Amino acid sequence: MQCYLCKLRTHQWCFLLFNVLLFHALLFGADFVEEYLLQPTPGVYTDGMVVEVREKARKLDLSNARENVSQAYPITNPDACRNSDLFLLTIVFSSTANVTQRDAVRRTWSNQTLTQGFPVRILFFLGSTETADAQKALMVESDLHGDMVQGHAVTDSSLRGPTERTVLALRWVIAFCPLARFVLLTKDSVFVNLPALGGYLLGLHRHPEDLYLGKVIQRESPNRDSNSPGYLPPALYPDKYLPEYCDGTAYVLSQDVVRKVYVASAAVRAPVPADVFVGLCAQRAGVAPTHSARFTGEKHIRYNACCYRYLFSSAGMESHDLDTVWADLGQKGGGCSLLQTYYGLVTCKALTYLDKLSFFNS
Repeated sequence: MQCYLCKLRTHQWCFLLFNVLLFHALLFGADFVEEYLLQPTPGVYTDGMVVEVREKARKLDLSNARENVSQAYPITNPDACRNSDLFLLTIVFSSTANVTQRDAVRRTWSNQTLTQGFPVRILFFLGSTETADAQKALMVESDLHGDMVQGHAVTDSSLRGPTERTVLALRWVIAFCPLARFVLLTKDSVFVNLPALGGYLLGLHRHPEDLYLGKVIQRESPNRDSNSPGYLPPALYPDKYLPEYCDGTAYVLSQDVVRKVYVASAAVRAPVPADVFVGLCAQRAGVAPTHSARFTGEKHIRYNACCYRYLFSSAGMESHDLDTVWADLGQKGGGCSLLQTYYGLVTCKALTYLDKLSFFNS
């Protein structure tokens, strides 16, 4: 191999060098392309429905109706955001019986109150329990940790369950945490890199409004199987493709988008998964999603410390996975050698770059 390389001519060396430079430009320049060239342009809203939704959202104020609002929440936690001008509020959706996973999240990535020097708050959002004993156990857990909100919603097995919980979560944010600048919605099976995400949000080169940020799903066909619980008839949704939406494993809404999606949700009745539902509401409010491949969607990225410091999320994390990753990141601190950093980022970006390609080409 060494002899072969020595025999290369000048134009062959130039060709190799060009490909190496192109490879690195694609990997490390894609973030610049995402942030500066692929952001939605400010909309000029002429559609009457969009204007109406946005105006209602602007005027929406649930502060005087907190007592009535709280009746929909067996565990209200009304003081969770009191006297706190939060930079980022994280809502972690969790099943009522999933105590082990919640405890793992508490021990690991959610065990922080600041990111990049700005205040953050992490809360678990749960639906209804099926028995009185289960509800009592949930109340004990809430009293112990003080980081839970529960909304009256149907059970997890129902198609509407996750959607109803999402709407209830947004309603709670508007009523009890209206000063949170950004709201991250995620699941207890996801590892979230709050410092990296916080740094990204702080570095946005535009006004933080109309922000709907995550791994954007494009050109997905609606469910036309009439035997499926998620059947979406053409009479209800005639378009060939669903609107662009952020994968539900982890996505960020600015406070104004929380209000816009909540207002729009009153008119959206499509039997679709929760993340698609949010996309339909966002479309109705004139909000376009912003794609970032640093959200991995439902994909689990094999652990690499330097890679995980770059990603915003990685899904499919069991409680022992969260413990292992968090312990290793804590031991290594900020210490990735130059070679390790390079290898980790190249590996990580190569994986996420596949998502960039599919997003650009769709």
